[in-house]
Amino acid sequence: MEIAINLKNQEQDLIQACIQKERWAQKSLYEDYYGTLMGVCLRYSNNREDALDILHDGFIKIFKHIEKYQIGTSLVAWMRRIMVNTAIDFYRKAVRRRTEDLDKVYDVQIADADAISMLSQKEVLEAVRSLTPSYRSVFNLYVIEGYSHKEVAQKLDITESTSRSNLVKARMKLKQIIKTRFIEHGK
Repeated sequence: MEIAINLKNQEQDLIQACIQKERWAQKSLYEDYYGTLMGVCLRYSNNREDALDILHDGFIKIFKHIEKYQIGTSLVAWMRRIMVNTAIDFYRKAVRRRTEDLDKVYDVQIADADAISMLSQKEVLEAVRSLTPSYRSVFNLYVIEGYSHKEVAQKLDITESTSRSNLVKARMKLKQIIKTRFIEHGK
């Protein structure tokens, strides 16, 4: 006898239980997606404590608005979007940034394209986390999340040219960090 588990119904039942504020369902959702969403938060934060603050604020928003989730769409993508927006809100509250506009911006490439492949995920995350909050936010939104410079500018309340400028500066800083920390020091 074959038994098939309908994952869509399981997800629907879990979401319905979360809508009804069932603690077991909220705990299950939190535990199932903690690792994935913590990774998103770590990319946007200065340290683990800030990442935890973002994660917890994000889960509060998820549970508050869970009835807006549409069954059949990607739950993890929906929650990820909330976490990114929560991180941006956290960034806006915590940091008063000074940015510079540039008339022209050129892409910067790492001379040794293989340098990144020699690094562990932890080392890459460490390098990204060492960027200033403004550079890190633009880098994450543009490179990792796939937003356009126009969308980054709208989300961070900056100009498109500032977004481009900060991306170039973030890439230059990452190149310097990777070269100094990991390549020249025995990696």
